[in-house]
Amino acid sequence: MMDISGFFSFVILAVIVVLISGGLARLFAKVAPFRLFYYAIRLPGIVLHEIAHVAGCVISGAEIKRVVLFSKTGGSVTYTKPKIPLFGTVIISTAPLFVLPLVLAGLTWVFGTYFGCYVPPVFPSGWGTVAGFYEMLHEVISIFLINLVSRFNGWFLVYLYLAGSIILSLSPSGQDLKNAAVGIVVIFPLCLLVIWGGFQGAMTVMSLIVTPMNTAFSIGLIYEMIAALMSVPFILIHGMMRV
Repeated sequence: MMDISGFFSFVILAVIVVLISGGLARLFAKVAPFRLFYYAIRLPGIVLHEIAHVAGCVISGAEIKRVVLFSKTGGSVTYTKPKIPLFGTVIISTAPLFVLPLVLAGLTWVFGTYFGCYVPPVFPSGWGTVAGFYEMLHEVISIFLINLVSRFNGWFLVYLYLAGSIILSLSPSGQDLKNAAVGIVVIFPLCLLVIWGGFQGAMTVMSLIVTPMNTAFSIGLIYEMIAALMSVPFILIHGMMRV
C-alpha cells in the first residue's frame, strides 16, 4: 500500500531521471561527431515519445490534428482541447513519462528472457544512498563485462541502442511542461490528501500505478548511468576536435 515516504521517493526518483534524461540529450546533441549519427541515436526514442502523446490524446478524448513522428527538430503532435477537463492535458503531456519507462522495462524483460542478455529486470533500490549508488554502479559495470567480455552477446548492442535512445527521449519538452503545469499543481496535493486521509481504494489505485513505474524509473536510472559512460568517448573526441 502506498505511504507518504514511498510516494515522495517515487516523485524524487522520477524528477532525477527526467532531469538526467534532458541533460544527456543536450550533451549528445553537442558532442555527437556528425548530425546523421545523432539522428540515428534519437530516432526510436523520439518516435516512441510522439506515439505516447498520441496515446494520451486517444485516452483523453483530444482530436489529433497533425503528427510528426520525427524531424530534424524532433517530433510533435498537434491536437484539440481534450474532453477530460484539466487532467486531459496532463495525460497527454506526461504520457511519455509513463510509456517510455514501461517500454524500457518490457525491452529489458524481452532481451533478458529471449535473447540471452544479462539485463536484470530488478535493480538495486537504494539509489538515494552512497552505498546504493555504488551498488548500481557495480551493476552497470557487471552488465557491460558479462554481455561484452565474459560471454559476448551481439543482441546486447541492439538492446543498448534501443535503451539509450529511449532514455534520451524520456524528458518532456518545455511545451509539455507548460501544458501540464496547472494539472500537476492540482494532482500532487490530491495524491498527498489521499495518502494522509487513508482512502484505501484510491491508495490501492495509486500503488498499482506507482509500483511498476518505480521499477521502470529505476531501470531508467541504471541506463542513464550507462548512457553517461557511453558519452565519455564522444566528449573526448569533441574536446580534441576543439583544440
